[in-house]
Amino acid sequence: MSFPLDRPRRLRTTPAMRRLVAETRLHPADFILPLFVKETVSEPTPIAAMPGVFQHTLASVRKAAAEAVAEGIGGAMLFAVPAEKDARGTAGTDPDGILQRAIAEVRDEVGDSLVVMSDLCLDEFTDHGHCGVLRADGSVDNDATLERYAEMAVRQAEAGAHMLGPSGMMDGQVGFVRRALDEAGLQDTAILAYSAKYASAFYGPFRDAVESSLQGDRRTYQQDPANALESLREVRLDVAEGADMVMVKPALSYLDVVRQVADAVDVPVAAYQVSGEYSMVEAAAANGWLDRERTILETLTSVRRAGATSVLTYWAVEVARML
Repeated sequence: MSFPLDRPRRLRTTPAMRRLVAETRLHPADFILPLFVKETVSEPTPIAAMPGVFQHTLASVRKAAAEAVAEGIGGAMLFAVPAEKDARGTAGTDPDGILQRAIAEVRDEVGDSLVVMSDLCLDEFTDHGHCGVLRADGSVDNDATLERYAEMAVRQAEAGAHMLGPSGMMDGQVGFVRRALDEAGLQDTAILAYSAKYASAFYGPFRDAVESSLQGDRRTYQQDPANALESLREVRLDVAEGADMVMVKPALSYLDVVRQVADAVDVPVAAYQVSGEYSMVEAAAANGWLDRERTILETLTSVRRAGATSVLTYWAVEVARML
């Protein structure tokens, strides 16, 4: 009777053996927790399309940030829903705007024990829901938008953000923001560039979370899901312009892009496990179709295995407690 010469199964025989040889591990410091703050609520409000996720008040977001610190989470990314929106997203650059206030509250709560990050985009603040200033024909004016991003960046950094996340996919946004920060004496404020952000169907629940007013779509500035080489070009441009970290968004449908980006650059790579990825697992688990905990851990492990050094995930605190 012949036997295999190689028996890889030996390294899978027990949980301890599998743990010993695991090539990818999860750690709470790998995670970045997205947090939503709404100006007009008096208590945390559940987001129907994202079970377990809330629109926070300023008081409750402080508690959420403190909880993240207690669990060893690496960072928190703040998003805001203002009371009023207009065509230029004025609330986004108001020193007393809800996002700046949220940044200041969280920074006051956690100090330097958590990397306080903020979304640098106009879509949450514009009445048309686009990520920039519109021309008369309804198209996004790239260069006029950069001017708004520069002002927004300085406001967020002055409020206390350690790291800014330019997410609008405007050409030249990283370099423009970097120059504005440096000229304002804010050289230590870091940039996490949303470098490879795709025009994805998986953003649906997020748009409920920020009460998006989007008219039309964002395909003229977010990337085509069919393209990967384009992402490498975008990433290299952002690194050359001064990005301290880069991001691929979404995560699961773009693990090939995560891997290629990780191989191409020498800065840390984040991936955003977006709202649709979160909500479809929650929905399937609620119906008994998936083992919820195993699925959550498998999805996060796959993103890390693909090459992401950090993962933005709504499960950050829960998974930290599992590990």
